[in-house]
Order: sequence, then structure tokens, then C-alpha cells
Amino acid sequence: MARCEVCGNDYAMSFEVHAQGVVHVFDSFECAVHRMAPICEHCRVQIIGHGVEVDGRFYCGGHCARAEGGAGIVDHADSAAPA
Repeated sequence: MARCEVCGNDYAMSFEVHAQGVVHVFDSFECAVHRMAPICEHCRVQIIGHGVEVDGRFYCGGHCARAEGGAGIVDHADSAAPA
């Protein structure tokens, strides 16, 4: 068993995430997202999807990136037809 680095739970079904040369241990996807997801530079939400990166800064989507001055950003969610 391994102890989750976020909540401290010692869980038989914990798992490892290898990222940028570091090994992280979590007991749930919730804890993994809490620790690993970048935060949007504009609205401060945790980015769980693809997001947008502009000049090394991360945004949840094109709208937030443009609000911070990003140019030439294509976010397919912005042009999606309403359902």
C-alpha cells in the first residue's frame, strides 16, 4: 500500500503518476487532479481538459486567454454550434 500525497490515505489501490521526472502517489483521480491540474491564469479554475497555453501561461480556454491579451488563439469550443 502507498500513502496518497494529497489526503494521506493509505490505500491498497493507490496509483502512481509519473510527470516531469517526478513520481506522485494518489488514492483517487480527485486527489490527482487537485495536485496536478494547472490553474487558469485568468479565472483561476483548475484546468481538467486540454486548456490553452500562451507564452508559457495556461488558460482554461480561448476566452480566458484572449481576455489576458492572447492573440491568434483558436479554441474549437468557441465556434461549436449550440446543441
